[in-house]
Amino acid sequence: MEAAAARKRDKRRQILDAAVTVFADRGFHKSRVSDVARAAEVADGTIYLYFKSKDDILISIFEEAMQEMIDGAQAAIAEVDDPLERLRAFALFHMDNVEQERGVAKVLQVELRLSNTFMKEYKPAALVAYLNIVGAAIADGQARGLVRPEVNPIIARRAFFGALDEIAMQWILTPNARYGLRESAEQIADLFVRGLRAASSQN
Repeated sequence: MEAAAARKRDKRRQILDAAVTVFADRGFHKSRVSDVARAAEVADGTIYLYFKSKDDILISIFEEAMQEMIDGAQAAIAEVDDPLERLRAFALFHMDNVEQERGVAKVLQVELRLSNTFMKEYKPAALVAYLNIVGAAIADGQARGLVRPEVNPIIARRAFFGALDEIAMQWILTPNARYGLRESAEQIADLFVRGLRAASSQN
């Protein structure tokens, strides 16, 4: 039973990895399930043993990638005591992940937005959990008097992530971007840390 379950997980992973390559190279709408099957070296019908549709494959890529990002971000900030420096660590982790997993990043940041199923019907709980890592750091900073009390953590977390997301998107779409992602992470973090820091905690 365990061996069979392991084989099923491996096959599912094989299909998802192939789908990332196909969607990133050809675009979600231009790709067919048969293209994914060919890249995964499985029969077309095999895909439907694991996924209901092409949209289901896309959402599965999102869910698995986001869980890995949540785990990675939590590990990256685990040893950082200063809540504001946690934002810097988060930004660096996020941009490093985009650079290291460019194909996945392109699927998540470009192709995912083209799915009507994802945009209109799916509730991205994993994305909210990822944003909550930022929100928790800001709230902790407020509790410790390090972040301005009038800051709304919900607005601030979305603004912070939005800045990272926009820079990463342009980097993905621009083959010869004039900026690096780690440089961008440092500058975005610096802007937000300076803006969030309470006057009483300024050095």
